[in-house]
Amino acid sequence: MLSAKSLFQEILDNDESFALFCSIAASGESQGGWENTRIAALVPESERGLAPKITRHGADEDKHGRIFNALIKKRGLEPVPVPPETDYTMLLEKHGIGLAHEKLKGEEPLTVQDIVVYLAHSRVTEQRASEQMELLRRHFSDHPDIGRAVKMISNDEDNHLAYCHEELLRLAHAGHGRAIQRTLRECALAEIRVYRDVSIAVMEHMGRVLGWSGAKSAFLGAGIKTVYGYERTAGWRRMVSLRMPERRDALGGPATTAPEFA
Repeated sequence: MLSAKSLFQEILDNDESFALFCSIAASGESQGGWENTRIAALVPESERGLAPKITRHGADEDKHGRIFNALIKKRGLEPVPVPPETDYTMLLEKHGIGLAHEKLKGEEPLTVQDIVVYLAHSRVTEQRASEQMELLRRHFSDHPDIGRAVKMISNDEDNHLAYCHEELLRLAHAGHGRAIQRTLRECALAEIRVYRDVSIAVMEHMGRVLGWSGAKSAFLGAGIKTVYGYERTAGWRRMVSLRMPERRDALGGPATTAPEFA
């Protein structure tokens, strides 16, 4: 019987598919680390209090990239090139979601509106990351090879999501509510399209590596499209709601270090 657990177990058990999965994840996390580092450097003066939290966010993302690469090395493998069609972070940027990399590569200070865009983009993508890591945590938290990594990354993603809720609510109370809701909706609707396309691309690559039958691939592809249909009609709303989190000041301290995977 096909399930999320059995599918990931299949990926985990095969060296080639495992290296591809971890390489895709490491690339996205490392890219997120760079983006947050640049945003922290360009925060406008009126929002300088956010800079340490953005820096912590970036350090966490960079740490996650190192963890995924360490998991590859632990298996005696090497990272593999990430197929462009599976690069979630870069495809979001290509579709104009979040802050443009050209802007982040410059030295011009960001505006408060830019910070709204950054936080709205992060609130949507961290929702996705938190849900994905919770799924892995539920099924693989006791796994001897990836359990520690899954639990650490899942906890960090929950912190990131809490931070986005809290800071967006602060900015909403400061008068940016309409801009926040508009930006959240735009980000959410674009993200679910990119996530669908990336999911299909990853599934196709994994199918070739693992020798999935045409029927199995078609069934999985239909499932991805069904999820997209739900998210397009109603599911996207979970990505745009804001509520004060139980974890307050979730990024207020220093980043934790990556564990050893020798």
